[in-house]
Amino acid sequence: MDWAKLEEQRRFSPEKMVKTGLFETGRFFCDLYCFEPGQIQKPHSHSDSDKVYVVLEGQGRFRVGEEERDLGVATAILAPAGVEHGVVNLGPGRLVVLVFMAPKPEH
Repeated sequence: MDWAKLEEQRRFSPEKMVKTGLFETGRFFCDLYCFEPGQIQKPHSHSDSDKVYVVLEGQGRFRVGEEERDLGVATAILAPAGVEHGVVNLGPGRLVVLVFMAPKPEH
């Protein structure tokens, strides 16, 4: 059985957002994204994969397509395949986001 204690997987860097891989199969992945105040995930898209962000700690501004929304703890947002999306931590505290993506993109 694969499992993770999320509190122990949190990693932060003063330089940029940190992605920590939690689970990965041939069909999907689940990561923990950790942002210090002011850090961003630049807008990008995945042509064939859907992504779900779930806020575990803090508050962030999430952009999906042309819409932006500020989300806090216990909220989730979907970025459908082919739609540009990104995240910014406006602070003042840290932002921790659980991310699911399927199907797993091919690099």
